[in-house]
Amino acid sequence: MNVLIDTNVVLDAGLNRHPHNIFAEKILLFISEEKLNGFITANQVTDIFYFLKKYYRDSEKAKHVLIDFFNILDIIEVTKGDCERAVSLPMEDYEDALLATCAKRKKLELIITRNLKDFVDSPVKAINPEAFLTEYF
Repeated sequence: MNVLIDTNVVLDAGLNRHPHNIFAEKILLFISEEKLNGFITANQVTDIFYFLKKYYRDSEKAKHVLIDFFNILDIIEVTKGDCERAVSLPMEDYEDALLATCAKRKKLELIITRNLKDFVDSPVKAINPEAFLTEYF
């Protein structure tokens, strides 16, 4: 199964945000064990790094954690077409619309997020981490 992992789920694991990290870490473990194919978009990387650096107060530590994510997650490029299509989606949050557009273009089955309300009108079904684990694992 191919899934897009929303920034909040990546950060739950990377910042050890309890209790959300429990589900996020299980999902990332399944990805690292190749039981699941996980993706993030290129534009998510800067946000992830920003919050890692702020949390660890150390650029080098943040870079190492980011590299750990790179080792298990595939990165989807963001194209001009993605940016243009995202504007036309009936979604309030442009960043989430961009993620949904990229997920659709790459034919991903699900978006795993704790922010379900912003993905109501997404062209790709969104599911929260706990429900994902219950339903699929």
